[in-house]
Amino acid sequence: MALRDTIQPTQKRALHVKEAASAYGWSRSTIYKLMNAGTLRTVKIGGRRLIPLDVLEALIGEGK
Repeated sequence: MALRDTIQPTQKRALHVKEAASAYGWSRSTIYKLMNAGTLRTVKIGGRRLIPLDVLEALIGEGK
């Protein structure tokens, strides 16, 4: 079951870089490398860079 399938309406739909790194077992530098390469789409809200959960799940599905 995908992470996004278990989300309740009050749960997050996007993760901060540090949260994504922790949740998926990646380093923050790996997250930033993927962002800079254009492989990982993010959204900026205020001063925070967020990564939608569906983008993370799609990336894992692609096996990159």
